[in-house]
Amino acid sequence: MTERTQPLVVLACRVFEGLLDQHLPVDVVDQITFQEYGLHRVPAKLQLAVQEYIDGLEEPSLIVLGYGLCGNGLNGIKARQHTLLISRADDCIAILLGSYRRYIEEFESEPGTYYLTKGWLESGSNPLSEFEEYQERYGQEEAEWLMDQQYQHYKRLVFVAHSKEDLQKYRPQAKEVADFCARWGMRYEEILGSEIYVQRLAEIAKSPELVDQEFIIVPPGGELRQQQFISRDDRGA
Repeated sequence: MTERTQPLVVLACRVFEGLLDQHLPVDVVDQITFQEYGLHRVPAKLQLAVQEYIDGLEEPSLIVLGYGLCGNGLNGIKARQHTLLISRADDCIAILLGSYRRYIEEFESEPGTYYLTKGWLESGSNPLSEFEEYQERYGQEEAEWLMDQQYQHYKRLVFVAHSKEDLQKYRPQAKEVADFCARWGMRYEEILGSEIYVQRLAEIAKSPELVDQEFIIVPPGGELRQQQFISRDDRGA
C-alpha cells in the first residue's frame, strides 16, 4: 500500500472531537466534520447520516471515520469513489480505552458493565434520561418495568473519560446516573482512557501503508460489513 495522494477527510462522532483535533489538526486534514452524539441511539439514522456525508463528497478522498461499528450503524456503508479508514472496534468504548485488548480485559473481568461517556451524558443516552423519557410517555409503573428489563443484569457502571478534566467536569452527571442505577445494585467506577487508539488512527490516516489489523481500510467501490469487525483471530492481541 502506498502513501495517500488524495484529500484527507475526517467524519467522526463528537465524542472524539478533542482527540482528533489534537492528532489530526486542520493543517493536516482537508475537511473535518463532527456529528452529534445522539445519532448512535438509532443506528439506522447514524448509517443514513454517514452515507449521506460520503455521497456528498465529489472528489475521491481518504475518509477517516471516527466511529466503531456502533450497534451496526456503520454496517453497509458504501465507499463509493472514496477510500474508508475506520478502527476495528465495536463502539467508542474500546477506542476511548486505548485498545480492543483493554476492552476485552474489562469485559472478561466484569461482563455486566454499563459504560458512560461524556457524549452519552450530553446526548441524554443513559439510564436516568431513558427512565425520565419512559415515565413521561408511559407512566411510572410501566417505566420502571421497562427499565428493569433493560438494566437489572448490570452490576457495574463505569464512566470512561480521556482526560482528568473531563472526569472532573462530568463526574457530577455521572454520579447522578450512578445513584439512579444503584437500584439494580450497580457500583460506580471511573476509568481514565488512553489516546493510543486515536493516535494510531491518525498515524495511519497520514501514512496508510502503516495499517495493521486494528483498523479496516475499504477501497473505492467497497462496503463496510459487520463481518470485518468480528472475523479475526487476534482480537485479543
